[in-house]
Amino acid sequence: MPADPIISVSGLRGVVGDSLTEDVAARYALALAAHLPPGAVVIGRDGRPSGPLFVRAIAAALTGAGRPVIDAGVAATPTVGVLVREQRAAGGIQISASHNPPQYNGIKLFNAAGRVIPAVDGQQVLNRYHAAAEQQPPEAPTPHPAATQRAAAAPPGTPPALTDTTAAHLALVEAICDVDRIRSRKFHVLLDANHGAGSVLARPLLARLGCQATILGGQPDGQFEHVPEPTEANLAPVLDRVVKAQAAIGFAQDPDADRLAIIDERGRYIGEEKTLALCVDHVLRHQRQGPVAINCSTSRMTEVLAQRYGVPCFRAKVGEANVVDLMLQTGAVFGGEGNGGVIDPRVVLVRDSFVGMALALDAMAARGLPASELANELPQFAIHKTTISTAPERVAAALDALERRFSDATADRLDGLRLDWPDGAWLLVRPSNTELIVRAIAEAPTPERAQRLCQSAAAVISAP
Repeated sequence: MPADPIISVSGLRGVVGDSLTEDVAARYALALAAHLPPGAVVIGRDGRPSGPLFVRAIAAALTGAGRPVIDAGVAATPTVGVLVREQRAAGGIQISASHNPPQYNGIKLFNAAGRVIPAVDGQQVLNRYHAAAEQQPPEAPTPHPAATQRAAAAPPGTPPALTDTTAAHLALVEAICDVDRIRSRKFHVLLDANHGAGSVLARPLLARLGCQATILGGQPDGQFEHVPEPTEANLAPVLDRVVKAQAAIGFAQDPDADRLAIIDERGRYIGEEKTLALCVDHVLRHQRQGPVAINCSTSRMTEVLAQRYGVPCFRAKVGEANVVDLMLQTGAVFGGEGNGGVIDPRVVLVRDSFVGMALALDAMAARGLPASELANELPQFAIHKTTISTAPERVAAALDALERRFSDATADRLDGLRLDWPDGAWLLVRPSNTELIVRAIAEAPTPERAQRLCQSAAAVISAP
């Protein structure tokens, strides 16, 4: 029997043809449409070969329900958010499995504000989806006459495509940096788009910033050259290429380009955690001051930087929608997650690798420092991440056992279990929103301590 897709309040993911089928995608899209106000729905996708299949299924379902559909084609996730606002759409759907392997695909949901839908709305969509799944399968949807007509040359079921999907997003990113200052430096940039959607906007952005660009995997066809999550291990083949290209900086995106990892001019993996910290430092130092918001699994670097500049730092539950909710509640000038996802409300309330690229280049130009020195100036902590296999029904008891085991730490249950020690070390253990695993993340003054904390957590959770 096919497995069930992994569904959260902001989207779903599954193996194409198994847990994720055209029918599942169509039903999920209809559940969103039933929740949205009147108006069109923007559909985008990353470069995965299965993307067009789901575009056609979702478009047919939506037009059959009387919803006009706007096809953004291959587009980054933050670009879809921008397009929802620019087109004054009722909402949006991004077809992407983010960093998951090629056999996966998924769906992310956006509301009319161009952001991933909040948890309350997402739960209502999820309830509608489950309710519909209990009913008899409907007949295949037929396009509604009120829907915009499809282009004659497009395959059956393909909605009309936008002719320009990048201009609005490009203009917004340009506005948050000093374009002339960056252009004057003529930076050589190596970008690893890894055949995802990132090159669609990255190419014109780097050209506008006067950069000489070496782009790896610039064809957005989903034929990943390495495991798509931009971690140090997965980017090992890319590190030396930054040095060989004599690039001033290297950027690596995930397939839907909402996350960014940085490689310095020496070929050193600066990573995803420091992407956010580097951007926060630049914004607070050179642009504007105000609160910042991060999630509870993000490095303390950002918290220390906020203290340095005299602004508050707020922590949300893990999940982009939760961080955005907190940013809106606190009036944060910047936010993000430690997975390389930076959120600048001046551009769009979506994690945005292009914001990260522009701000990193602007920081280098403003201070006249190489990427390596900017990274070295950041607060230094060691972070270690691991995954632990355990039955879902055992998670609650395992967290209780962990809290008893580490009674010398301050415990917090905002999201899973977070334990904090007086020296700044912390451990977060929580079930994944997208995979059937438990994630353990530890940060400490030394790598050895961070690793020991994760090992101790794994031993407690795995104990019979």
